[in-house]
Amino acid sequence: SECLFCAIASGDIPADVVLSDDDLVAFRDITPQAPVHVLVIPRAHHANAADLANADPRLSGALLRAAGVVAAQEGIAESGYRIVTNTGEGAGQSVHHIHFHVLGGRDLAWPPG
Repeated sequence: SECLFCAIASGDIPADVVLSDDDLVAFRDITPQAPVHVLVIPRAHHANAADLANADPRLSGALLRAAGVVAAQEGIAESGYRIVTNTGEGAGQSVHHIHFHVLGGRDLAWPPG
C-alpha cells in the first residue's frame, strides 16, 4: 500500500508515538497547529470517518477513547482540547486514512475555519 499512515502504523516509517495498542497508534503531528497536536489512527486502513463507522463501530469508539487518554497524558484534559477529523478533500483531508487530530495547550478559536 502507498498509504503514509499504514506505513506509520506498521512501523515502516518512524513517528513520535505517544500511545499504541493492537488497534491504534497515536503520534505527534510533524507540523503541529497547537502546542499539543497528536494524531490518533487505527492500524487497519479505513479511508474516512464514514467508512470506519460503517465497517467497525467498536474501533470508532476505541479511537475516541484513545483521544481522551492522549489528552490526559499530554496534560490538556482539564484545560480543554479539540478532536478533529476531516472527511474528503473539500474538508481538508490530505491523507485518506481516518485520523483524529487531538489539539490543545492553548485557547482554540471557534469557528476553526
